[in-house]
Amino acid sequence: MNDNNQKLLPAIRQMKDFDWLLESSYQTIVLLESHVGQLRSMVRAAKRAGKMMYVHADLVYGLKNDDYGADFLCQDIKVDGLISTRKNMVIKAKKHSVSGIQRLFLLDSMALETSYRQIAVTKPDFIEVLPGVVPDLIAEVKERTGIPVIAGGLIRTVRDAEQALQGGASAVTTSKKEIWKHYA
Repeated sequence: MNDNNQKLLPAIRQMKDFDWLLESSYQTIVLLESHVGQLRSMVRAAKRAGKMMYVHADLVYGLKNDDYGADFLCQDIKVDGLISTRKNMVIKAKKHSVSGIQRLFLLDSMALETSYRQIAVTKPDFIEVLPGVVPDLIAEVKERTGIPVIAGGLIRTVRDAEQALQGGASAVTTSKKEIWKHYA
């Protein structure tokens, strides 16, 4: 993820937060929602500020979640990490030596077992578990896969973040600015 063992990954939903994060001590930033036309300038600005930019490929408006979309993000935009629920995106990111983050929605036992099968194929660098407020499942996913887990989704308080980290998450991602400020 990064060299400074960052425990909180701020996730941008609004452009007004981007400038704040560029000035912050955070080294890794997650871009949740964006337009394909914004990506190049945002990633360049982040790199100029010495930041790493992880992009959630499934939430880029105007970008198709196929191999060409992954190639574009990795080769043209030069993201540092690619987050996706789609296995082809994660596999393609890894082929480009970009961190591949497999996003999992843990809805029920069947979804969990399906996720384990997908992880065996994608072999991601990180797994993002949603919702991130289920410490027991975070610990289980980490133990069963041996892959670092990022907790995301429904992280609404500092307490939620702390519980996820205590449950075994390597980091927590949230779009809540008040939590960013706590960890900054």
